[in-house]
Amino acid sequence: MVHELGKTNSVFNTFIAEIRSQETQKDRMRFRRNLERIAEVMAYEISKTFPAEEKEIITPLGEADMHVISEQPVLVTILRAGLPFHQGFLNYFDAADNGFISAYRRSHKGGDFEIEVEYVSSPSIDDRTVILCDPMIATGSSVECVYQALKAKGTPKHIHIASAIASNQGITHIKSQLPENITIWAGAVDSELTAQSYIVPGLGDAGDLAYGRKNT
Repeated sequence: MVHELGKTNSVFNTFIAEIRSQETQKDRMRFRRNLERIAEVMAYEISKTFPAEEKEIITPLGEADMHVISEQPVLVTILRAGLPFHQGFLNYFDAADNGFISAYRRSHKGGDFEIEVEYVSSPSIDDRTVILCDPMIATGSSVECVYQALKAKGTPKHIHIASAIASNQGITHIKSQLPENITIWAGAVDSELTAQSYIVPGLGDAGDLAYGRKNT
């Protein structure tokens, strides 16, 4: 299942518009904060799918029966662009366990590339709900490689894949390569990739925009 949250008119689309805007991108702090806010909205929407339990809360004036979520997810983030996005989810799932994975493109002559995973730090995800945070899903290869790396940590009962902007091709690839127990959440879905596999219109390199250009 794929949820494109930007299809509904709300302030959420302002956050998406600003991370796309060349003018607003000049402010790195605002770019990071907007990624965080996009993730906060997604966290709220994803939380609606979680099981809840009734809990009696004692107030200064009496008792209140409340329905609260009965489990916390494992938040897994792809470094480095995923860090502000991850923080948005952590703002809402503040008791969640956390995992961090480095995945990057190793480029070859002629423009080809492969995804390298070098670092995996994660708790067990066996029978857990996982939220995998990757702000940009272009080809979907990074998500696939990260999923393969996470297999060593157990078999999750459900995976929510969260992205600010995704491509149609990336979504199709993920749905074909990952098991059926996944849900994809995207702020916006774009239809085109360049020859170098960057999303069009997209927004550029999210990691560079958040933290400055890297020396490759």
